[in-house]
Amino acid sequence: MKTNDLINRMNEAYGRMSKGQKCLTAYITDNYDKAVFLTAAKMGEIVGVSESTVVRFASGLGYKGYPEFQKALEELVQEKLTASLKGEFSAARSGRSGILRQVLEMDEDNLKKTKESLDEAAFETAVETISSAKTIYVTGMRNCAPLAEFLAFYLNMIFPQVRLIKTSSNCELFEQMMHITAEDVIIGISFPRYSMRTLKALEFANERNAKVVTLTDSIHSPLNLYSSCNLLAKSHMSSIVDSMAAPMSMLNALIVALTIKHRTAVVKNVEQMEKLWEDYQYDGNDEIDQMADSIKNKYKQVGEDTDV
Repeated sequence: MKTNDLINRMNEAYGRMSKGQKCLTAYITDNYDKAVFLTAAKMGEIVGVSESTVVRFASGLGYKGYPEFQKALEELVQEKLTASLKGEFSAARSGRSGILRQVLEMDEDNLKKTKESLDEAAFETAVETISSAKTIYVTGMRNCAPLAEFLAFYLNMIFPQVRLIKTSSNCELFEQMMHITAEDVIIGISFPRYSMRTLKALEFANERNAKVVTLTDSIHSPLNLYSSCNLLAKSHMSSIVDSMAAPMSMLNALIVALTIKHRTAVVKNVEQMEKLWEDYQYDGNDEIDQMADSIKNKYKQVGEDTDV
């Protein structure tokens, strides 16, 4: 069976699935190491669907029956375990200095592959889409939460309406997005194992006709079902840790492009921040002063403004 075949099949079929089948996809994606031991009846009980729904789900993905589907699950678990063990054994053999070199080389490889497959048109579309939005929503769960926070922090220095969606509950997620409209954009960040909460947020935004921009690893990512603009960055690493060097580099490029496009607004915002610190800080100088001077000096020299 082809590597990751089960994940690819679920991703490609997601848009055609019923509500119950989407729930099964969510459970399997997040818990494949547990799902592999379950009967069709038990999986249905855990997810809240009937046994027949589970069997039809397996058949709908192209498997002859639940046993063949379960075999695909076993191969997926074995693949993940093998990749993890390979990374651990390789690191153990190499020693600490070897670990550092190997990780840096894997990060370099992800950056190289990302650079080789760049979609400049998609990147420019993302810049324009974000620039024209009334409100910018940013979401990334689990291992992508730090990326989302990083992006939202810098977007707040450029735009007046930026909302970071940060929650462990689907209900809270929708509450934070209840005012999203066609004038807004949501930026969704997710890498394997893909977050179903992030996917739900993009699905909800798409239903509200909001623009959707994604940062993910592959054209097969389920996030791309709801996105009109896909930014791709490689994140593979032979360990339980994902490589976020290329995704972070993509976000850096996005922030720099938006900062240059809105340089006057950035300088103004930094000056306001600087004044607030001067007015309210009470325990000596804060290093934000140095940051503010650096940003102002840099972008005041870039030439004529292109703010939109």
